[in-house]
Amino acid sequence: MTASSTIEYATLAGGCFWCLEAVFLDVEGVCSVESGYSNGRVENPSYEEVCSGDTGHAEVVRIGFDPSRIAYRELLEIFFSIHDPTTLNRQGNDVGTQYRSGIYTHDDRQAAAAHEVIAELEGSGTLHGKVVTEVEPVRNYWRAEDYHQNYFANHPEQGYCAFVVAPKVEKFRKTFKARLRTHGS
Repeated sequence: MTASSTIEYATLAGGCFWCLEAVFLDVEGVCSVESGYSNGRVENPSYEEVCSGDTGHAEVVRIGFDPSRIAYRELLEIFFSIHDPTTLNRQGNDVGTQYRSGIYTHDDRQAAAAHEVIAELEGSGTLHGKVVTEVEPVRNYWRAEDYHQNYFANHPEQGYCAFVVAPKVEKFRKTFKARLRTHGS
C-alpha cells in the first residue's frame, strides 16, 4: 500500500464475528479486521453483556480496506456469500439479536451500495426467503476484548472454529479465489 492510499471502513454483522473476521483477513485489499460490537445502547459492553441480548449490540467486524484494491461492493458480495441474510437474529445454532445480519454504513455512498446489493440479491431468485439484513449508520461501536481478535488463527482446533468457522473460510477460498490475499499484501 502506498503512502497516498486512503483507507475506508466497512462494519458488518453476520453471526459470530470469528467467522467474518477469519474470512475477511484472507481478502486482497483488506488492511485490517477488528472484531467488535456495534449499534447497541450501552457504552463499552463486555462480551457477556452483549451475549445476554440486553445491550442491543451486534457482533461485528470493522474492516479497513483500500478502495483502490477492492470495492466496498465486493466486500458486500463476499459478506452475503458467507452468511444467511434471510434468518432473523440467527446464524445456524447461534441465536440472539447479537447474531443479526447488519450492514452498518459509514456514509451515504455505502448505504446506497448496500441497498443496491440487497435488491439484486432479492431479485436473483437464489435465496429461500426475504433478506432481513438491517442497513443503518454505524453507531456506538466498541472493539471486542483482545482474546476475540484473530480468534480463528489462534484457535483453529477449537470445536466451534473447526466445525463452523473453517467451512466458511473454505467456502470463501473456493468461491472467491481471485480475491484471496497474496503473501506479503
